[in-house]
Amino acid sequence: MSKVYVGMSGGVDSSLTAALLVEAGHDVTGVYMKNWTQDLPGMRCPWADDLADAKRVAVHLGIDFKVFDFEQEYKQKVVDYMIGEYRLGRTPNPDIMCNQEIKFKLFLETALEDGAEYVATGHYARTKNGQLLLAEDSNKDQTYFLYRVTKQALEKTLFPLGDFTKPKVREMAEERGLITAAKKDSVGICFVGQVGMREFLSNYVDTVPGDIIDRSNGKVLGRHDGAIFYTLGQRHGLDVGGGLPYYVVGKDMDSNEVYVSTDLNDKSLWQNTINLNSIHWIDTLYEGECLIRVRHRAPLIKAVIRDSILYLDEAERAVTPGQSVVIYKENHCLGGGIVQ
Repeated sequence: MSKVYVGMSGGVDSSLTAALLVEAGHDVTGVYMKNWTQDLPGMRCPWADDLADAKRVAVHLGIDFKVFDFEQEYKQKVVDYMIGEYRLGRTPNPDIMCNQEIKFKLFLETALEDGAEYVATGHYARTKNGQLLLAEDSNKDQTYFLYRVTKQALEKTLFPLGDFTKPKVREMAEERGLITAAKKDSVGICFVGQVGMREFLSNYVDTVPGDIIDRSNGKVLGRHDGAIFYTLGQRHGLDVGGGLPYYVVGKDMDSNEVYVSTDLNDKSLWQNTINLNSIHWIDTLYEGECLIRVRHRAPLIKAVIRDSILYLDEAERAVTPGQSVVIYKENHCLGGGIVQ
């Protein structure tokens, strides 16, 4: 069988991934990627606890265990990218950049140089001949976050959980006595844990108060603590009080103004066409009818792609510059791009 390095995060998914590969007869080495260790004011980074859990699982399985220190590269490739995008008024996805730059590039290259034949992770996805396929569990499917991984990387990657649902994964982990079987899934920012984006960004950007303006009449409704913190379609956190709920329908980063409306049909909130840049195709360029996903767990909707423009069958709400739109054909993830 093959020599496989498993990215072990200290969670149930990667723990079971390692266990299944051991049972399949592979020569398995667990690897904890040390990507982020910084505590923030009032927020403790859980990395040490996660590392300890990953080590315990490795001991339980009787496999070798290593730590790859990618903290410097992670800060440059993922964190700085994310902060820079927010400063420009866009809404990036750091998980997608982490997969592109760290897990399926730096980790893969380091593992192969260290003697691995394949890498594996606990992602809910499937591969076949370098193609990326939807997972069995449509609720947990993570192909949205993987669309920027290359075909060459996918040919060297194993996703053992792609055929299982999350409840089944927990059941199988418990059957195997894995200490992470009941461990809660991480939420919040991928690399900090229980932290909201606003709390994280406020440690790295200057907060400049500005006006919240009703787009329909130009009336100033209130104040915000930085346009950088607001995204298209957002309802909560506006604090403009009373009456119908307001939604963010635009913002001006130069003037630091946030524009809102009570009209859910405001034309700024709905798009029939989406212009993409930084398009990545896993295999070959595709044009024609397709299905798209505009955010994780959003339903697949019909579209046509031509010349980097998506034409949607029905208008989609709150498609935000900086976010990713991922393109599918049947159960294949073809690639995707970033909203201009």
